[in-house]
Amino acid sequence: MLSDELIYGAAIWSALPVAMLAGFLSFLSPCVLPVAAPYLAYMGGVSVTEMGETRAARRKVLLAAVFFVLGLSLVFLVQGIAASALGRQLLQWKGVMEVVAGLTVMVFGAHFIGIFRLGFLDREARLEAGDRGGSAFGAFLLGLAFAFGWTPCLGPILGAILGLASVQGDLGSGAALLAAYAAGLGIPFLLLAAFFPRLTGLMAFMKRNMQRIERISGLLLWTMGFMMLTGMFTEMSNWLLNTFPVLQTIG
Repeated sequence: MLSDELIYGAAIWSALPVAMLAGFLSFLSPCVLPVAAPYLAYMGGVSVTEMGETRAARRKVLLAAVFFVLGLSLVFLVQGIAASALGRQLLQWKGVMEVVAGLTVMVFGAHFIGIFRLGFLDREARLEAGDRGGSAFGAFLLGLAFAFGWTPCLGPILGAILGLASVQGDLGSGAALLAAYAAGLGIPFLLLAAFFPRLTGLMAFMKRNMQRIERISGLLLWTMGFMMLTGMFTEMSNWLLNTFPVLQTIG
């Protein structure tokens, strides 16, 4: 019979791709994607036109994007560790936590799908970091501010990943989940900074299909909540361990 430790370890392998996809969908959200290019240009101290025309400008923007992603990743890692630490303290109520987290995430998913709307999720709140354009340190500070205050774009999807981290009850698992989320959100910023002229058509296509993207995000959230509520992540972990026995030797 498989031990709980092995099952929880395998759960990470099934949850990491979900966390990374959640980060990417956060990038595609209505109040991140449309302003991503101007935000990057500002952090690099150039104009959007310069970013599209000169390699020197793109190098500056790429450097700023790297520090920006480092800033937001640091915040997410700390949040993941904190959520896991809280989960460890509440392990005796793990079943209740899974139900509450699952139901909450399903409500967020229904909001994005359009079944109903939650007014507080339609109000955008951002933390400003002052005039920091053109410096690596300023971009790092903006990454911190972005991770802390860019809502509701990040809030519901990030909350789902934090909920998943909290029911793991393991600090390493929580950090890994939020690192995957940060990668899913941060890598598109880096790609946009490096290949901006080639990606303008794709960006325009995504903006035109923003409503569909939002509904896909909602469906992902609802599915995650349902899996948390019903214990399907545990079942998936059992399947992974039985199908790929090598996972039992990892960790």
